[in-house]
Amino acid sequence: ICDFLCIKNTRGLRSQLKDSVPVTGLGTQIGAYGVQDTLRSGFSSVKNELLPSHALELSEKNFQLNQDKMNFSTLRNIQGLHAPLKLQMEYRAARQIQRLPFLQSSHLALDTLKGNDESISFEDILNDPAQSEMMGEPHIMVEYKLGLM
Repeated sequence: ICDFLCIKNTRGLRSQLKDSVPVTGLGTQIGAYGVQDTLRSGFSSVKNELLPSHALELSEKNFQLNQDKMNFSTLRNIQGLHAPLKLQMEYRAARQIQRLPFLQSSHLALDTLKGNDESISFEDILNDPAQSEMMGEPHIMVEYKLGLM
């Protein structure tokens, strides 16, 4: 009984637990033949396992989100809690305004609220709706959106 209660060798305990209790890790599970167990852990994605190659990559990826958080925080400190809440409700309402499902929406109201309507960016020049992969059969797309299909 003392050998069981007094743990002196952790390596021995780990091997005992390995045989009796399944231990699941955070990463992908390796099956009996040394291959990923797709049924239990799902499909693997190399993109999810990669680390950022540069220290600023993660910062640049989340730049707009961080900028919005900073603006809302400043607005809350200056005008109170109601100002960022009102602005977020206006953003949400402007995001819901769309054209028919087969036409690309420009989100002009959202750009105007955010102040992006006066600047020319990468998306304004190289985001041609005619080259969009979203184009499809208009009647089928509207019926699908309305739940008729």
